[in-house]
Amino acid sequence: MSFGDPNNPYGHGQPPQQPPAPGYGYPQQTPPGAPQQGYGYPSAPPLQQPYGGGYAPGVPAQMPGVTRASQIMLGVIALAHAVIAVLYGVALSEWDKTMADAGVTGDSEAEAIADLGKGVVVFLLGLAAVFALLGLALLVQYAKGGNGVRVCSIVYGSFAIVTGIVMIAAYGIGLIIIAISILLIVFSAKRASAEWFRRPRY
Repeated sequence: MSFGDPNNPYGHGQPPQQPPAPGYGYPQQTPPGAPQQGYGYPSAPPLQQPYGGGYAPGVPAQMPGVTRASQIMLGVIALAHAVIAVLYGVALSEWDKTMADAGVTGDSEAEAIADLGKGVVVFLLGLAAVFALLGLALLVQYAKGGNGVRVCSIVYGSFAIVTGIVMIAAYGIGLIIIAISILLIVFSAKRASAEWFRRPRY
């Protein structure tokens, strides 16, 4: 087929212009909706940012109020045991003088009873000191500890009730320990406290 005289400016039937093949100076067109790729290399997946600065959705980023209250109760119980240990230590340091003033010296039976009482005081002093140290160890773990801290707080409160019963006759602090220990157990068992100690850490 003839396309006319190429020297005729008014000639008709000139061949249609073909678009250049892809890859020769023209970038390939990406179909709409297709992922963008750069020069034959696959595009990197988008970075996933953690929720709320490192906490998953629905998890408290700050310590809940009930958990803070249980931390305070734990500190009060530990402090009460420390005070009791100091008071027992003072009583133990003056034990022999007190027994002498009471006329116990020289009576073997009375001295045996006095020694038994002294042993009880030593036991209670050691018990109060141990509970004070355990409470302090739990107290410092509340901000970063896991669910084990919450469980140990509940167990600690349960045993503190027992020590409070034992120490009711000792300076009346036992009643305070019992009441606060019950509150510690209740606050530690709350759902908000459980979520705080089970929160994911990044």
